[in-house]
Amino acid sequence: MGMAHVTPRVEVPVTDSAQARVRIPRDPEKDYTEEMAGQRRAFATERSGTRLDHVGHYSLDPGVLPGNVENFTGVAQVPIGLAGPLRIAGEHAQGEFVVPMATTEGTLVASYNRGMRLLGECGGVKTTVVDDHMQRAPAFMLEDAQQARELGEWVDEHLDGIRAAAEATTSSGRLTSISQHQVGPLRYLRVNYSTGDAAGQNMTGKATFAACEWIRENHPDHPRYVLSGAIDTDKKHSQINMLLTRGKRVVAEAVIPDAVLQRTMGVSTRQLFEYRQIGMVGAFMSGAAYNGAHAANGLTAMFIATGQDVANVAESHAGVTYAQLRDNGDYYWSTTLTSLIVATYGGGTGLPTQRECLELMGCYGAGKVRKFAEICAGVVLAGDISLTSAILAGHWVTSHDSLGRNRP
Repeated sequence: MGMAHVTPRVEVPVTDSAQARVRIPRDPEKDYTEEMAGQRRAFATERSGTRLDHVGHYSLDPGVLPGNVENFTGVAQVPIGLAGPLRIAGEHAQGEFVVPMATTEGTLVASYNRGMRLLGECGGVKTTVVDDHMQRAPAFMLEDAQQARELGEWVDEHLDGIRAAAEATTSSGRLTSISQHQVGPLRYLRVNYSTGDAAGQNMTGKATFAACEWIRENHPDHPRYVLSGAIDTDKKHSQINMLLTRGKRVVAEAVIPDAVLQRTMGVSTRQLFEYRQIGMVGAFMSGAAYNGAHAANGLTAMFIATGQDVANVAESHAGVTYAQLRDNGDYYWSTTLTSLIVATYGGGTGLPTQRECLELMGCYGAGKVRKFAEICAGVVLAGDISLTSAILAGHWVTSHDSLGRNRP
């Protein structure tokens, strides 16, 4: 009987990577203090040779930051400009609003300000929130397609129990509906909620986890699931969100007389409509998420100023413009933002600077999120009007040369 081959054992030195790793200074008990922020700035300076004088110059109390940032070291000071007044006749936003915009892009505030002036001369912008959902979309994994289909039927029959489990986790969220999609043995549930004045991603995640656990425990097959099957497309643009809404679906619309447009922008409504045909073809060919000029510019500047989760611009900038050149020469222009994710309570909205910017528009706190959504849509429409007119009038490049350069 032969002996089994034995590989000689080689001793390999064990390195304790946890001990070898240089750690950023942190105090588990009192981390949100100026003392600890100063230690982290000193740590960064020692390793890089760069002084963080501006990063370390701020007015807020570090003690308000738990839940907003970890390893607090200082602040990023983004300049804020004011645009407006923007005149709005909406269901929730009514009156004239001065809009804070945080940006480092020259010409941006000036361009939006110009569009707001035109809208004011046209009587203002009309705004409407037409839909409101936030989702989490779990996927259940069954043995075969028939079992997956039957799970979907079971979910429909037990919606009350699922809703009760989800809503037990939140005081303001409400489960409104569950849509279903199947691929092979996978059953995707797109669980829709209303979320009050919060954006709601964390709220819906917690509620949907409770709902899925209820399904797993009560369904006879105790099916496996993953909390996100990716059709909620969190912080990613998607066609399903454009069609079915994620966040607020909000419309801003205005009627622009030809004489006012020519006086303020130097172009005619007929030129606008001709250019629209070109732009629609270009957007179609490129597969753009927005067929207007630029929703992302204004939304990003507002998001930074008001404490929104800026990554949500990836979804929020998606939208559709629709226009008519009327027989009398007036130009009807609407912008529909299909996936606008904003909040007026929770997250970063309560931090001192961000709260001030929301309060500037009367949009901080409970009952204000639809008002803020309508202002966002009005701002996007103002920017589209201004940039499109600048392209047609030949001002696009020259304005950036005069206002958008800080170098000789």
